[in-house]
Amino acid sequence: MTEAVIGALFGLLIGSFLNVCIYRWPRDQSVVRPRSACPECAAQIAWYDNIPVLSYAILHARCRKCGTSIHWRYPVVELLTAVAFAWFAGHYGLSLAAAKYCIFSAILIALVFTDLETLLLPDQLTIGGLVIGLAFAASSRAAFLGAVYGAIIPAGAIWLGGWLFEKIRHKQGLGFGDVKMLAMIGAFLGLYGTLLTIIVGSLAGSIIGLAYIAIARKDPATHQLPFGSFLGAAALFTAITGQGVIQWYTRLIR
Repeated sequence: MTEAVIGALFGLLIGSFLNVCIYRWPRDQSVVRPRSACPECAAQIAWYDNIPVLSYAILHARCRKCGTSIHWRYPVVELLTAVAFAWFAGHYGLSLAAAKYCIFSAILIALVFTDLETLLLPDQLTIGGLVIGLAFAASSRAAFLGAVYGAIIPAGAIWLGGWLFEKIRHKQGLGFGDVKMLAMIGAFLGLYGTLLTIIVGSLAGSIIGLAYIAIARKDPATHQLPFGSFLGAAALFTAITGQGVIQWYTRLIR
């Protein structure tokens, strides 16, 4: 219980930083300087108006200076990160495994919301996450090879499929950012975890994406869906429950 509480508190703080990354990295801005400010009136945000979740509630989701509404994404990212950190810290204790999956979940949450808002997957998160995932796997040769295979094989297969689609249909079917994201996921989850992520993400993207296109009356031939968001959500699902699913499937096919 204590570990989960500590994880939740750290998650709130990290979630606040993720909001800065989500807004600034797609715009090629530094996440260090300048200080956070209202995007509408440019007034700098005081520390007491930058407390995760609490400040959003106290301010009634509006800028203190100009009254512009604050995006709902800010408290959602902070709460999701807190919940993810609490779960992994509670499940693994204050350990290296908990640190690995907390960092992984933070990267995924940032990618989900960045892709939702901008249809971009910043290299700071995908390539940076790939390096971090491989570093965590460097404790043993077997773990490192598993991370390398997990990074290369699914991402390479998806890239090849996208390349063939582009050659045949003469239009882009998959962004290279999705490929880099899959490589990052593979470094953390390994080959089987990444394959499960692709299956779950593709199913969710098909069902939810087609439903959204139908409800919003978008053109299915031209409307671009944030596939990275579905992959990120699926990878987080896999990190939490995937090992049990993989073991169940392995027993089923034996």
